Amino acid sequence: MIKQPNNETTALSKPYITRLNNRKHLFLGLVIFVCIMLVTQGCSTNAGTASNDAFHKSIIAQYPELSNQPFTKTKVKRIVDGDTFVTNEGDKVRLIGVNTPETHGKVQYYGQEAKEYTDKQLTGSTVYMFQDAGNTDKYGRLLRYIFIENDDEMFNERLIREGYANTMTIPPNVLYSKTFTKLEREARNNNRGLWQSSKSKSSSGQRSKSKEANSLTDNNTNEKTTSAQGNCQTPTIKGNINKNKDKIYHLPDGRYYEQTKAEMMFCTVEDAEAAGFRASSN
Repeated sequence: MIKQPNNETTALSKPYITRLNNRKHLFLGLVIFVCIMLVTQGCSTNAGTASNDAFHKSIIAQYPELSNQPFTKTKVKRIVDGDTFVTNEGDKVRLIGVNTPETHGKVQYYGQEAKEYTDKQLTGSTVYMFQDAGNTDKYGRLLRYIFIENDDEMFNERLIREGYANTMTIPPNVLYSKTFTKLEREARNNNRGLWQSSKSKSSSGQRSKSKEANSLTDNNTNEKTTSAQGNCQTPTIKGNINKNKDKIYHLPDGRYYEQTKAEMMFCTVEDAEAAGFRASSN
């Protein structure tokens, strides 16, 4: 006797098979979508690769410490000041390890020259941006080493070497801190940019008077007069002596920088440490 197929079972199996096929198609679609996203993300965060980007290879040949660092290729839309700019994508970028004089609020000596130089060099240019250990600062700005396309000298270095900026080392981004310090010393010794001799001499005279005044107390405020240490016109490192007589210096990007009363101002970390100050732990 031939057994007839169960129509009810057959009717139930067709929707089941259809659902199974739909799930397979859905899974395949998800796999394809994930692959596309991974490829797209890789392109946006790593616009060039060591295997197919000749300029990247040229940079790494001179700066091997950057060989494993994330990098992005982008265009500069506009300049904020001498050490900060905005990309075409809208990201604000702060150059690592350098500090140019201020151009916003109270304009500092040589600030406008530094801004104009950076504007001329970077605006509209294609740049390669390399990351150090840290990605952003507390203001959300990207922290980067910058190279103008087809010019394999790091722009951060050039600003210091030509006297448009002094060094500002903020851990953990310290790959080139020693190099930057050496370049700053070279710029100072050669009276370049903000280290020009005529200004330095004038500044030295003012600092001598400030040192004498620093030992006195202001009768109205009962606070010590602030003096500057170093040969720059725009010292940015604050030195403070706390109630325990600890000498501590604060960098501009430090947590307590804004609220710290400066009893001494320093041009470089070396100046601060030479005066017996140590770095703030925050």
